[in-house]
Amino acid sequence: MKSEKTAKNSRVILARIMMPEDANPMGIVHGGVIMKEIDNAAGVAAVRHAGKICVTASIDRLDFHNPAFIGNIITVKASINMTGRTSMEIGVRVENEDILVGVKTHIASAYLTFVALGEDRRPAEIPSLKLISKKDIRRNKEALARRSLRLTEKKNESEK
Repeated sequence: MKSEKTAKNSRVILARIMMPEDANPMGIVHGGVIMKEIDNAAGVAAVRHAGKICVTASIDRLDFHNPAFIGNIITVKASINMTGRTSMEIGVRVENEDILVGVKTHIASAYLTFVALGEDRRPAEIPSLKLISKKDIRRNKEALARRSLRLTEKKNESEK
């Protein structure tokens, strides 16, 4: 039987202070810097779950809600939402903290698909996701709907 892991087993929280090199001349953090942190956190969650090297296969949604500025701390939270045979969807939430005033804001959300690789660098089987809480079940159901939509879009693109 294939092994199982919970979302809690691979959950990741990374934090980093935003420096001048992360921002434009107005002090606003570049979207690409946030994107890199999202990919890093999701990658750590994927490797924790799979126990193998994992690579980004797609970024399904990336929505920016608010800006971050030099001197702010961004916190990136990543969690497994759904697993397939060799791939998994990871949900990521990014929060910004203005440490001088103590205000936290939700600045971005994303869904990424990662694929685990074996020693031969081919897709490798991963543990299934054991759903524990109502939140896990809801996230899994939403992830399955996104996966179905992704596969439909991919099929339509290949038929063009």
